[in-house]
Amino acid sequence: MAKTNSPPFRWVKSSYSTENGGACVEWAPEGATAAGIVPIRDSKCPDGPVLVVSTSAFTGLVALARSAEL
Repeated sequence: MAKTNSPPFRWVKSSYSTENGGACVEWAPEGATAAGIVPIRDSKCPDGPVLVVSTSAFTGLVALARSAEL
């Protein structure tokens, strides 16, 4: 995991996020475009650690999340 003081990305909240502080994640699409990696972080802790995964791993994670019963 990396700290968020890495490159300054524009963070995008998950579509499952709520305005009430629900459990949610953010991702930085520019990372996927610029470096082929996808930074992911906890939106409630923007200064905390950042998980960095490959674009193919992120695609798999999104597919898994979409297929899960919530």
